[in-house]
Amino acid sequence: MKIKGQSVYLRPIRDEDIDSIYMGCQDEEILYMTGTHQRFTRDNIVNSYKQFKQDSSRYDFAICLIENDEVIGDLAILDIDQNNYKAGFRISLHSQNKLGKGYGTEAIRLAQRFTFEELKLNRLELEVYSHNVRGD
Repeated sequence: MKIKGQSVYLRPIRDEDIDSIYMGCQDEEILYMTGTHQRFTRDNIVNSYKQFKQDSSRYDFAICLIENDEVIGDLAILDIDQNNYKAGFRISLHSQNKLGKGYGTEAIRLAQRFTFEELKLNRLELEVYSHNVRGD
């Protein structure tokens, strides 16, 4: 499955994406914006994504650049509630040099399209901290 936009596309997370996710978990500003206080080891991330693959109430995607297939972030549609037609959402770009270029905005639109058109849900919820102005 590949969900393609103009600059980025979404695809399921692969084992080789773990290094990029791990690097994003080392960036102080990214951790602050996501409200993450825990430090993750590479093994923590590997084990988490093994569990996520078994969870039918979520979809985890790598955000990749179309021009060179570089993984620049990840997002998840989670807590899918088919009875109430809703789900939660989280997104993270893995490097500050990818911020402010519209990649996150485009990835969110692709996630919305997948959620509303493919999953047939009516609501996608994103919780954002007030200090995260990019998430407004």
